[in-house]
Amino acid sequence: MGEIPKDLSKLKSHGMRKLSAIYDPPVSLDRITDYVGHYASMTPQAEAAVCADIRLSYRELSDQVDAIAKALVASGVRAGDRVATLSPPNPDFLVIFLASASVGAIWLGLDPRYQKEELRYIIGDAAPALLFSRTEVNGRQFCEELSALKSEFAQLPVVLLDVCSSAIGESFKDFIARGLSISSEDLGRIKSDVTSQDPALIVYTSGTTGQPKGALLAHRGLVRCSRVQASLVQPIPLRMLNNLPISHLGCIGDISCYTLVSGGTVVFAEKFDPRGTLAIIQRERITLWGQLPTMFQLCLSVDDFANYDLSSIKTIFWSGAAAPLPLILRLKEICPTLCCSYGLTETVGSVTFAVGTDDLDVLTNSVGWPVEEYEVRISNSAGHEVAPGETGEIQVRGDFIMKGYWNRPEATEQTIDSAGWLHTGDLARSRPDGTFQLVGRMKEMYKSGGYNVYPREIEPVIEACAGVAMCAVVGVPDEIYGEVGHAYVLVEDESVVTSDDLREHCRRHLANYKIPKAFSISTSLPMLPNGKIDKNSLRNQ
Repeated sequence: MGEIPKDLSKLKSHGMRKLSAIYDPPVSLDRITDYVGHYASMTPQAEAAVCADIRLSYRELSDQVDAIAKALVASGVRAGDRVATLSPPNPDFLVIFLASASVGAIWLGLDPRYQKEELRYIIGDAAPALLFSRTEVNGRQFCEELSALKSEFAQLPVVLLDVCSSAIGESFKDFIARGLSISSEDLGRIKSDVTSQDPALIVYTSGTTGQPKGALLAHRGLVRCSRVQASLVQPIPLRMLNNLPISHLGCIGDISCYTLVSGGTVVFAEKFDPRGTLAIIQRERITLWGQLPTMFQLCLSVDDFANYDLSSIKTIFWSGAAAPLPLILRLKEICPTLCCSYGLTETVGSVTFAVGTDDLDVLTNSVGWPVEEYEVRISNSAGHEVAPGETGEIQVRGDFIMKGYWNRPEATEQTIDSAGWLHTGDLARSRPDGTFQLVGRMKEMYKSGGYNVYPREIEPVIEACAGVAMCAVVGVPDEIYGEVGHAYVLVEDESVVTSDDLREHCRRHLANYKIPKAFSISTSLPMLPNGKIDKNSLRNQ
């Protein structure tokens, strides 16, 4: 592994259309779980996972994974069964995920922020054979919810991760003891039957357009996407912070699997806390800081931010949403090496990256270049690739994308067409330098007076206005124009920015039909569990 070459930014001037590997990727193995044994053999004492006072070496990680895998087999879990975990991000969930996937089971992460009905829906849909759970997370008690779930779902077996005895479920200690009946030879035979094409986990989409759907992600997709990311981003040593919910692909794939495949260290924080995040970076000497832009904003707003030593950071990485220019400029003061990417749950990992560039226009107004290893195109509704500068849908094809939606064959056919192209629903255009510029979701586009309006064209303009931290634009019904834009603007101080200021700023930079007809200025906006702005909630307002 190595640092990003200083001359990488020159690639842009060479008319580059796709991004090639910068470093040699990690060793290629068939299954994501194979990397546990690989590094337990190659670097047994290296730190694999850290959380507060817990520090697991790769040898200890391997031993714990095998112990849980044996207990799963002894408990009757078989290939294809689902294994759910209700937990904050910590080594417990990582070990359970790897153990489940190693014996062919399909792991499912449940966010402790889910409410009772959300837990009920997902467990009812996935029908797990076993549920691992904490009884308390960050002050919230789950005993009542767990009892109700056991009663409703045919006495769902529950293994409790934080108590010794309870009527709700079995203790983790007793569960592990059951695995002593399974020999290492028997476990090895079961592991060998798992293939790279088998699903390793289900990740439920955020559900902004209806009930969440469970995307089935295979071993080969997790391995390939992690290796591609490692071929583009490789700080030495690799120590990456993970404070994202375990139901989020960013937690499982972009951080945990990427770090595992690279032989690095993942440092967990059980909840996102801006000041706590900065303390962990300082204490654990984090080298790769990856967050959603909103999380960066909150960390940079800590009143004693300047007192934290962030000198260990070698790369700052964001995905999931665009970062406004003022935020990018502040991040560059911390670390000059900035990266961003684009992907979604269904693509398993990012398919475009902007890495090793000092070009603020690329970092602010694009999601980088498509990577050479994948088939990525911008297509029209007829299935033809559009010309540079024209707007179309990003589509992705390859053996790494999701296998489909759990128990949703019709939804799968609507998303992955007969030629194998996955329709992302994201609209973009290719810029002269080959980078992709997102213009919005197909379902977010609205027609105002006959014109197509893309919120992602408007939001960066408003975010460039002094005093604005973030912005979300949604289309709302209008008797005259059909639909008009309503901008929700996040600021730190409501007295600094007015609607008239924003409207005048938009007039200087946007065509008249793109200017929102209303501006709502606030110091807070509704957020989804994955850290993105909840546009459905804004529309309802």
